[in-house]
Amino acid sequence: MNITAKTLNRTALLALSPFVGILIWLIASGMAVQLSGLDGAEFASSEPLARPEALLSEAYGGLDAARETAIGTGESIKKQLDLYNRTNAEMTAISKLAATQAARPLAIYDAKITSKLGKPSATIDTDKLRAQLFYLSNDSFKSYAVKIKLKSGDAMKMVLGGSEIGQAQTTMQAVQSHKAAVGVNAGGFADGGGKRYPLSNTIVDGKYVTGFEASYSDLFFVGMNDKNKLIGGKFASKDKLDALKPKYGASFVPVLLRGGAAQSIPLKWQVSPRRAPRTVIANYKDDQLLILVTDGYNEAGSSGATLGELQDLLKGYGAIDAYNLDGGGSSSLVFNGKLINKPSDGSLRKLPTHFLFFK
Repeated sequence: MNITAKTLNRTALLALSPFVGILIWLIASGMAVQLSGLDGAEFASSEPLARPEALLSEAYGGLDAARETAIGTGESIKKQLDLYNRTNAEMTAISKLAATQAARPLAIYDAKITSKLGKPSATIDTDKLRAQLFYLSNDSFKSYAVKIKLKSGDAMKMVLGGSEIGQAQTTMQAVQSHKAAVGVNAGGFADGGGKRYPLSNTIVDGKYVTGFEASYSDLFFVGMNDKNKLIGGKFASKDKLDALKPKYGASFVPVLLRGGAAQSIPLKWQVSPRRAPRTVIANYKDDQLLILVTDGYNEAGSSGATLGELQDLLKGYGAIDAYNLDGGGSSSLVFNGKLINKPSDGSLRKLPTHFLFFK
């Protein structure tokens, strides 16, 4: 049997009308609509979605709160930084004051020992050292002194008279070749085969030039250790000398002062020669060095200083330990490129060892 399209449309509308009515009633009553997704999960909503304007307002509010927190934190950091800077400045001032107060006794001591030498004729003052030259007047001889404060480990060294053992050069040549500011003759020597060899224990850059030799007769060793301190004395074994950590040094005769007290002078050195040009190296209790050089017309004993006179002078100057270096025609003192003393040979003698000081 044939059914027309119009008849079918009417029939479908009548069949669906109850369902359409129920859907309209549900929407009007505000009840939740549940939809099932393809995966079976259910989604429900009983509240309307938030408007974009509300979301933006909430975000701006959070930013404002974060900005206020940052401003507060910045101010707190600034206050802490200001407090740190003030505290640091106060501690720096306290440290400088403490350093000044600590240095005062040394400054007073330095002024005291300097006053005993007189007014310096010349001064070299650099980051490495301070060297002050004094011209001294004595009843029986003319002398010169250099007071030296070593400020760095490379401010002083002892050099040989050439690149090979047995070679010799004058103190002026040593000063010029090594570009030193001050130079003075060092240990004794012995001649042989046309060469000039240093006596006994001689140390350069912490190494023995000719090996260790136990002290004999009145020979002593004098030099500097790795802390720029004067060391010296007689040593029966290498271990005892090595314990002082010598860096530079030479040997001669005799020891003049130990701990500020005069040492016994061997009879031979009291009379042969009695008077002569002399060279002495000594120290003060603050580790400054004192170089003392005296003039003499010759080595026959008619002019110059006796060792006993030098002991008295050194004690009067406040020296602690003092050692007699090679004298006579060997005595030579160079300060800032100028020969200061008057060599008894009429000219500088070539020597195997020299103490040099650098600016």
